[in-house]
Amino acid sequence: MWAVLKKELKSYFLSPIGYVAIGLFLLIFSLFFYLTTIEQRAIDLGNLYFNTARYGLLIIVPIITMRMFAEERKNGTEQLLLTSPKSITGIVFGKLLAAVGLIAITLVISLMYYIILCFFQAPNITSVLVMMLGFLLLSMAAISFGMFASSITENQIIAAIITIVFLVIPWFLPNLNESFSIIDLMSSYQKFPAGIISIKEVVNLLSFSAVFILITIIIMQRRKSVK
Repeated sequence: MWAVLKKELKSYFLSPIGYVAIGLFLLIFSLFFYLTTIEQRAIDLGNLYFNTARYGLLIIVPIITMRMFAEERKNGTEQLLLTSPKSITGIVFGKLLAAVGLIAITLVISLMYYIILCFFQAPNITSVLVMMLGFLLLSMAAISFGMFASSITENQIIAAIITIVFLVIPWFLPNLNESFSIIDLMSSYQKFPAGIISIKEVVNLLSFSAVFILITIIIMQRRKSVK
């Protein structure tokens, strides 16, 4: 797993993908920092992290997940990956943690907004850390689905579209039928921006991630058995 994690992280920063993802994320962070904090003359960063999670992940997650397995399949390197001594579980977790690590790097950089506010009135650092924890769990859940989408197609664009559609559809479906709200990841990120750790929301996000990680492992395991 660690070898795959190291390889994936290196690939993000040896290509434009990692820099583009971090740059776009910080651009979105900065936009909402102006709209929700500076313009409103607010000290609370809850709206900043909520809005960035809602709209930022919609853009960034497809960018960093669409290539995970689709690129391997298209380039013909998937067979080498599947026949390597590394376990499928280790490969999947290595790719997942590398993508989550990229988000974590961005979140660490986002602390600059907290530092900026400290010149005026310091927000509660504990609340900010809770927001970041929730953001990371939410990101992992979204990435796990994006990884699944990448595992079922060799076309990166299709993988990205599937991920975007999945993240957008819940915005509208809960208004039609409450039973669809279970797939709305943002509904499990409601309390974190308020600085509250909800066990229910943590369990929901971790469970969602676990389900799609498991499905991806099963898909790749079946592909390995066919090789």
